[in-house]
Amino acid sequence: MYDINAFAEAATWVSLLTLTFMEIVLGIDNIIFISIVVNRLPPSQQARGRTIGLLLALLFRIGLLLSISWIVGLRASLFDINLPWQDVPFGVTGRDLILLAGGLFLIYKSTTEIHNKLQGEEEQEDGSGPKHATMRNIIVQIIIIDIVFSFDSILTAVGLVDNVLVMIVAVILAMGVMLAFSNAVAGFVNNNPTIKMLALSFLIMIGFMLVMEAAHKEVEKGYLYFAMAFSLTVELLNLRLRKKTKPVVLRDSQYD
Repeated sequence: MYDINAFAEAATWVSLLTLTFMEIVLGIDNIIFISIVVNRLPPSQQARGRTIGLLLALLFRIGLLLSISWIVGLRASLFDINLPWQDVPFGVTGRDLILLAGGLFLIYKSTTEIHNKLQGEEEQEDGSGPKHATMRNIIVQIIIIDIVFSFDSILTAVGLVDNVLVMIVAVILAMGVMLAFSNAVAGFVNNNPTIKMLALSFLIMIGFMLVMEAAHKEVEKGYLYFAMAFSLTVELLNLRLRKKTKPVVLRDSQYD
Protein backbone atom coordinates (compact mmCIF):
# COMPACT_ATOMS: atom_id res chain seq x y z
CA MET A 1 0.00 0.00 0.00
CA TYR A 2 2.96 2.32 0.64
CA ASP A 3 5.49 0.62 -1.68
CA ILE A 4 7.87 3.28 -3.04
CA ASN A 5 9.59 0.69 -5.25
CA ALA A 6 6.46 0.60 -7.39
CA PHE A 7 7.63 3.82 -9.07
CA ALA A 8 10.27 1.76 -10.86
CA GLU A 9 7.51 0.08 -12.89
CA ALA A 10 6.05 1.60 -16.05
CA ALA A 11 2.52 0.56 -15.04
CA THR A 12 2.77 2.76 -11.94
CA TRP A 13 3.56 5.84 -14.04
CA VAL A 14 0.63 5.10 -16.34
CA SER A 15 -1.62 4.82 -13.29
CA LEU A 16 -0.16 8.05 -11.91
CA LEU A 17 -0.86 10.01 -15.10
CA THR A 18 -4.37 8.55 -15.38
CA LEU A 19 -5.20 9.32 -11.77
CA THR A 20 -3.74 12.84 -12.01
CA PHE A 21 -5.93 13.56 -15.02
CA MET A 22 -8.99 12.19 -13.19
CA GLU A 23 -8.21 14.32 -10.14
CA ILE A 24 -7.98 17.44 -12.33
CA VAL A 25 -11.33 16.65 -13.96
CA LEU A 26 -12.98 15.98 -10.61
CA GLY A 27 -11.40 19.13 -9.19
CA ILE A 28 -12.87 21.48 -11.80
CA ASP A 29 -16.17 21.75 -9.93
CA ASN A 30 -14.20 22.54 -6.77
CA ILE A 31 -12.33 25.37 -8.54
CA ILE A 32 -15.61 26.76 -9.89
CA PHE A 33 -17.25 26.74 -6.46
CA ILE A 34 -14.23 28.33 -4.79
CA SER A 35 -13.98 30.99 -7.53
CA ILE A 36 -17.64 31.95 -7.20
CA VAL A 37 -17.65 32.02 -3.39
CA VAL A 38 -14.32 33.87 -3.13
CA ASN A 39 -15.68 36.51 -5.52
CA ARG A 40 -17.69 37.84 -2.56
CA LEU A 41 -14.47 38.85 -0.84
CA PRO A 42 -12.87 42.27 -1.39
CA PRO A 43 -10.80 42.19 -4.62
CA SER A 44 -7.54 42.45 -2.69
CA GLN A 45 -8.30 39.21 -0.80
CA GLN A 46 -9.69 37.05 -3.60
CA ALA A 47 -6.40 35.52 -4.82
CA ARG A 48 -5.45 34.68 -1.23
CA GLY A 49 -8.87 33.13 -0.63
CA ARG A 50 -8.56 30.90 -3.72
CA THR A 51 -5.10 29.74 -2.67
CA ILE A 52 -6.24 28.95 0.86
CA GLY A 53 -9.27 27.06 -0.49
CA LEU A 54 -7.23 24.87 -2.83
CA LEU A 55 -4.57 24.21 -0.19
CA LEU A 56 -7.30 23.14 2.24
CA ALA A 57 -8.63 20.78 -0.43
CA LEU A 58 -5.12 19.32 -0.81
CA LEU A 59 -4.77 18.79 2.95
CA PHE A 60 -8.20 17.15 3.18
CA ARG A 61 -7.43 14.77 0.32
CA ILE A 62 -4.05 13.74 1.69
CA GLY A 63 -5.59 13.29 5.13
CA LEU A 64 -8.32 11.07 3.71
CA LEU A 65 -5.76 9.05 1.74
CA LEU A 66 -3.91 8.35 4.98
CA SER A 67 -7.21 7.19 6.51
CA ILE A 68 -8.39 4.77 3.83
CA SER A 69 -9.52 2.22 6.41
CA TRP A 70 -11.79 4.89 7.90
CA ILE A 71 -13.17 5.71 4.46
CA VAL A 72 -13.96 2.05 3.83
CA GLY A 73 -15.70 1.97 7.18
CA LEU A 74 -17.98 4.79 6.10
CA ARG A 75 -19.64 2.35 3.71
CA ALA A 76 -20.89 0.28 6.64
CA SER A 77 -24.53 0.79 7.67
CA LEU A 78 -25.06 2.99 10.74
CA PHE A 79 -28.80 2.43 11.06
CA ASP A 80 -31.72 1.16 8.97
CA ILE A 81 -34.85 2.93 7.81
CA ASN A 82 -37.98 1.00 6.85
CA LEU A 83 -39.40 2.60 3.72
CA PRO A 84 -42.97 1.68 2.66
CA TRP A 85 -41.99 1.26 -1.00
CA GLN A 86 -39.06 -1.09 -0.23
CA ASP A 87 -39.21 -4.65 0.99
CA VAL A 88 -35.76 -4.46 2.60
CA PRO A 89 -34.63 -1.79 5.10
CA PHE A 90 -32.66 1.15 3.72
CA GLY A 91 -29.21 1.12 5.32
CA VAL A 92 -27.89 4.62 6.02
CA THR A 93 -24.08 4.87 6.00
CA GLY A 94 -21.66 7.61 7.00
CA ARG A 95 -20.93 8.13 3.30
CA ASP A 96 -24.64 8.73 2.66
CA LEU A 97 -24.84 11.40 5.36
CA ILE A 98 -21.75 13.23 4.05
CA LEU A 99 -22.98 13.17 0.44
CA LEU A 100 -26.50 14.25 1.44
CA ALA A 101 -25.27 17.18 3.54
CA GLY A 102 -22.81 18.27 0.86
CA GLY A 103 -25.34 17.94 -1.95
CA LEU A 104 -28.01 19.95 -0.14
CA PHE A 105 -25.48 22.63 0.79
CA LEU A 106 -24.28 22.86 -2.81
CA ILE A 107 -27.84 23.17 -4.13
CA TYR A 108 -28.71 25.79 -1.51
CA LYS A 109 -25.55 27.84 -2.06
CA SER A 110 -25.77 27.76 -5.87
CA THR A 111 -29.48 28.63 -5.85
CA THR A 112 -28.82 31.52 -3.47
CA GLU A 113 -26.04 32.84 -5.71
CA ILE A 114 -28.31 32.66 -8.77
CA HIS A 115 -31.06 34.50 -6.88
CA ASN A 116 -28.64 37.24 -5.81
CA LYS A 117 -27.42 37.67 -9.37
CA LEU A 118 -30.94 37.94 -10.76
CA GLN A 119 -32.14 40.30 -8.03
CA GLY A 120 -28.96 42.36 -7.87
CA GLU A 121 -26.10 42.07 -5.38
CA GLU A 122 -26.88 43.01 -1.79
CA GLU A 123 -25.69 46.55 -1.13
CA GLN A 124 -23.80 47.82 1.87
CA GLU A 125 -25.69 49.94 4.37
CA ASP A 126 -24.15 53.15 3.08
CA GLY A 127 -25.05 52.24 -0.51
CA SER A 128 -21.42 52.43 -1.61
CA GLY A 129 -21.43 49.08 -3.43
CA PRO A 130 -21.95 45.34 -3.04
CA LYS A 131 -21.56 43.90 0.44
CA HIS A 132 -18.41 41.79 0.88
CA ALA A 133 -18.22 38.59 2.91
CA THR A 134 -15.57 37.99 5.55
CA MET A 135 -12.61 35.70 4.96
CA ARG A 136 -13.70 33.51 7.88
CA ASN A 137 -17.19 33.03 6.43
CA ILE A 138 -15.80 32.14 3.01
CA ILE A 139 -13.25 29.69 4.46
CA VAL A 140 -16.01 27.89 6.41
CA GLN A 141 -18.01 27.45 3.20
CA ILE A 142 -14.93 26.23 1.35
CA ILE A 143 -14.15 23.71 4.11
CA ILE A 144 -17.69 22.29 3.98
CA ILE A 145 -17.64 21.71 0.25
CA ASP A 146 -13.96 20.63 0.22
CA ILE A 147 -14.84 17.75 2.52
CA VAL A 148 -17.48 16.50 0.08
CA PHE A 149 -15.41 16.99 -3.08
CA SER A 150 -12.34 15.47 -1.44
CA PHE A 151 -14.36 12.47 -0.29
CA ASP A 152 -15.67 11.87 -3.82
CA SER A 153 -12.19 12.32 -5.27
CA ILE A 154 -10.60 9.84 -2.88
CA LEU A 155 -13.25 7.20 -3.58
CA THR A 156 -12.33 7.49 -7.26
CA ALA A 157 -8.62 7.19 -6.46
CA VAL A 158 -9.17 4.10 -4.32
CA GLY A 159 -11.02 2.48 -7.22
CA LEU A 160 -8.16 3.11 -9.67
CA VAL A 161 -4.98 2.58 -7.65
CA ASP A 162 -4.09 0.53 -4.57
CA ASN A 163 -0.81 2.31 -3.74
CA VAL A 164 -1.40 5.23 -1.37
CA LEU A 165 1.90 6.91 -2.35
CA VAL A 166 0.78 7.01 -5.99
CA MET A 167 -2.52 8.53 -4.91
CA ILE A 168 -0.79 11.22 -2.83
CA VAL A 169 1.59 12.16 -5.67
CA ALA A 170 -1.34 12.32 -8.12
CA VAL A 171 -3.33 14.56 -5.78
CA ILE A 172 -0.35 16.90 -5.30
CA LEU A 173 0.30 17.12 -9.06
CA ALA A 174 -3.38 17.74 -9.81
CA MET A 175 -3.60 20.42 -7.13
CA GLY A 176 -0.48 22.09 -8.52
CA VAL A 177 -2.13 22.31 -11.94
CA MET A 178 -5.32 23.69 -10.42
CA LEU A 179 -3.40 26.28 -8.40
CA ALA A 180 -1.56 27.38 -11.55
CA PHE A 181 -4.77 27.95 -13.49
CA SER A 182 -7.14 28.97 -10.67
CA ASN A 183 -6.71 32.72 -11.25
CA ALA A 184 -7.32 32.33 -14.99
CA VAL A 185 -10.42 30.20 -14.41
CA ALA A 186 -11.75 32.61 -11.79
CA GLY A 187 -11.16 35.62 -14.02
CA PHE A 188 -12.88 33.97 -16.98
CA VAL A 189 -15.91 32.94 -14.91
CA ASN A 190 -16.26 36.29 -13.15
CA ASN A 191 -15.78 38.38 -16.33
CA ASN A 192 -18.50 36.52 -18.21
CA PRO A 193 -21.87 36.63 -16.42
CA THR A 194 -23.42 33.94 -18.65
CA ILE A 195 -20.52 31.57 -17.94
CA LYS A 196 -20.94 32.25 -14.23
CA MET A 197 -24.67 31.43 -14.42
CA LEU A 198 -23.85 28.26 -16.34
CA ALA A 199 -21.25 27.29 -13.73
CA LEU A 200 -23.80 27.77 -10.94
CA SER A 201 -26.23 25.56 -12.84
CA PHE A 202 -23.51 22.91 -13.10
CA LEU A 203 -23.04 23.06 -9.32
CA ILE A 204 -26.78 22.48 -8.83
CA MET A 205 -26.54 19.41 -11.07
CA ILE A 206 -23.58 18.12 -9.06
CA GLY A 207 -25.44 18.76 -5.80
CA PHE A 208 -28.44 16.82 -7.13
CA MET A 209 -26.12 13.97 -8.16
CA LEU A 210 -24.67 13.84 -4.62
CA VAL A 211 -28.18 13.66 -3.14
CA MET A 212 -29.08 10.83 -5.53
CA GLU A 213 -25.93 8.92 -4.56
CA ALA A 214 -26.84 9.38 -0.89
CA ALA A 215 -30.16 7.70 -1.73
CA HIS A 216 -28.21 4.79 -3.32
CA LYS A 217 -29.28 5.86 -6.81
CA GLU A 218 -26.05 5.78 -8.79
CA VAL A 219 -25.81 8.40 -11.53
CA GLU A 220 -23.45 7.73 -14.42
CA LYS A 221 -21.00 10.61 -14.14
CA GLY A 222 -19.98 10.29 -17.77
CA TYR A 223 -23.42 11.52 -18.84
CA LEU A 224 -23.21 14.43 -16.41
CA TYR A 225 -19.76 15.54 -17.57
CA PHE A 226 -20.78 15.17 -21.22
CA ALA A 227 -23.82 17.43 -20.64
CA MET A 228 -21.61 19.98 -18.87
CA ALA A 229 -18.97 19.89 -21.63
CA PHE A 230 -21.62 20.23 -24.35
CA SER A 231 -23.32 23.17 -22.60
CA LEU A 232 -19.98 24.89 -22.04
CA THR A 233 -19.01 24.42 -25.70
CA VAL A 234 -22.27 25.98 -26.86
CA GLU A 235 -21.81 28.93 -24.51
CA LEU A 236 -18.21 29.47 -25.68
CA LEU A 237 -19.49 29.56 -29.27
CA ASN A 238 -22.11 32.12 -28.20
CA LEU A 239 -19.42 34.26 -26.57
CA ARG A 240 -17.33 34.19 -29.73
CA LEU A 241 -20.37 35.04 -31.84
CA ARG A 242 -21.28 37.99 -29.62
CA LYS A 243 -17.75 39.38 -29.95
CA LYS A 244 -17.87 39.16 -33.76
CA THR A 245 -21.38 40.55 -34.12
CA LYS A 246 -21.49 44.33 -34.03
CA PRO A 247 -24.53 45.89 -32.38
CA VAL A 248 -26.99 47.39 -34.84
CA VAL A 249 -27.68 51.08 -34.21
CA LEU A 250 -31.20 52.09 -35.19
CA ARG A 251 -31.62 55.62 -36.46
CA ASP A 252 -34.79 57.57 -35.94
CA SER A 253 -36.14 58.69 -39.33
CA GLN A 254 -37.37 62.01 -37.96
CA TYR A 255 -33.75 63.20 -37.60
CA ASP A 256 -32.73 62.22 -41.14
